[in-house]
Amino acid sequence: MKIFRLVFTFFRIGVLTETAYRANFFIQLFQSLLELGTSLAGLAVIFTYTNSLGGWLPDEMLALVGVYFLMGGIISLVIQPGMSALIDSVRDGTLDFTLTKPEDAQLLVSIQRISIWSLLDVLMGIGVLVTALILLKQSVGPVAALEFIIMLMAGGVIVYSFWLILASLSFWLVRVENLLEIFQSMYQAGRWPVSLYPGWLRFALTFLVPVAFAITIPVEALTGRLDILTLLGAMGLAIALFIIARVVWRLGLRHYAGASA
Repeated sequence: MKIFRLVFTFFRIGVLTETAYRANFFIQLFQSLLELGTSLAGLAVIFTYTNSLGGWLPDEMLALVGVYFLMGGIISLVIQPGMSALIDSVRDGTLDFTLTKPEDAQLLVSIQRISIWSLLDVLMGIGVLVTALILLKQSVGPVAALEFIIMLMAGGVIVYSFWLILASLSFWLVRVENLLEIFQSMYQAGRWPVSLYPGWLRFALTFLVPVAFAITIPVEALTGRLDILTLLGAMGLAIALFIIARVVWRLGLRHYAGASA
């Protein structure tokens, strides 16, 4: 309950901060609608000339777009702002203020900054996903739905842990923002199934930058493509990566000198 109260408190602060600049709402809305419209238009053009894309049907690709926007919205909502603020606070020495608070520092830096207008991407992603599920209702059973939820949660943990590891490198490196930008660029590839890419790029999007676990694999659960080994592997990776991220974070704190250094 304490965690939920903290999240609600930071969310309320985010609302108060963002509503002071209400024009950002319309900018975010325009950007989200433009990106969504571009994605859907691209699918419409492709499926005008073919009935499937690498074995993926139109409704299945629609679900992929929904998960892409949903996960991207979550990243922009809390993960990216928090990790960017962590990098800045390590460089400026202001992380001291977080470390002196009586709560877990990793939790605090993870939720310290919330970009509420990114909820638009989350809501759009949910809307597209629900539409796809309605179209796929005859082929999606309760087992597939449960696997999808598990894989979506595992993908979220994997992406969060990956971002935390990258951000924690700021304890040793001067500037790591470029690494975050590389992830954002490669995340764009997630709007398409990773099976469509060449082997080397498929490997990179699965293990080097875990886009596949965040987008493609959850949708594979909905479409009956997910096997038990992949499911267990994704869950194991989520647990292992979260532990590694925690260890890297703790090691980074030992190298943090603070503002007084």
